[in-house]
Amino acid sequence: MKKIVIIGLILIIGITTILCIPKKENNLKELKLAEVTHSIFYAPLYVAIENKYFEEENIKIDLTLVSGADKVSAAVLSNDIDIGFAGPESTIYVYNGGEEDYLVNFAGLTKRDGQFIVGRNKETLDLNNLKGKEVLVGRKGGMPSLNFLNALDNENVNKDDININYSVDFSALSGTFISKVGDYVNLFEPNATKLEQQGLGYIVASIGKYSGEMPYTAFFARKSFINNNPSLIKGFRNAINKGLKYVKEHDEDAIAKTIINQFSDTTVEELKIIIKRYKENDTWLNNTYISEESFKNLEKVMIKANLLDNYVDYSKLINNE
Repeated sequence: MKKIVIIGLILIIGITTILCIPKKENNLKELKLAEVTHSIFYAPLYVAIENKYFEEENIKIDLTLVSGADKVSAAVLSNDIDIGFAGPESTIYVYNGGEEDYLVNFAGLTKRDGQFIVGRNKETLDLNNLKGKEVLVGRKGGMPSLNFLNALDNENVNKDDININYSVDFSALSGTFISKVGDYVNLFEPNATKLEQQGLGYIVASIGKYSGEMPYTAFFARKSFINNNPSLIKGFRNAINKGLKYVKEHDEDAIAKTIINQFSDTTVEELKIIIKRYKENDTWLNNTYISEESFKNLEKVMIKANLLDNYVDYSKLINNE
């Protein structure tokens, strides 16, 4: 009888101890992350979320969609968001605007433009064929329009020979094109493929193919936030690096099944088509490191577009450590 009581007490103590141990999730540091658009173009980020790579680094991601790189940077500057994910050009604008606690890019994800030119007819497009046509490109000065201009320049096509429409908001490009505005539109995935599958347009060219390598989208935060949270930033980088490694080592089928929960209105088969296209275009970085050469390529594009007078010091706006 005495033995039974002792065993019972041990079981009660054991159960009580287990119940009193705080769940690991309660120890996670929440980070508010704003993404400029929700696209399969950012597959490594969603792999990191779905495979719980952030949790492995004791981080919980609160992901918010904020359309437009300028709006993402504004959200970070106002401290409504901890980390922004958009084109690094926005950090250059902020720095040149004289902000003391400016935005610093600390991790890259994509190394070329992820847009596709969608036309109204099935064709293999030569950029020279755009002469005299109207192309919807999004906000002037943003990475999508900058890379389109760079693609034209690389192909020796004069932008003045094209009716480039900057007036349509990024989030409204697809709907505006469907409503018969423009001859061509530049779209990210899954919108480009969806239009094609609905018979409302055809993917005719890849802008990334023509524009070349640069840090197209990166993660950034206030300089003070990065300086004050080195272990948190390191953990965030580790999670993204795991996501990049996964997409490099796995095929489109495995990646599609991993991130399908992020795209409830898209099928696995649609995801596979899009992911394969991005892999073939060598879209993603091998790791989060942003090289000085690629950053200068971005600045060169901005200078050519008269959006930047001089190169900004790489060490000011890039923190790879």
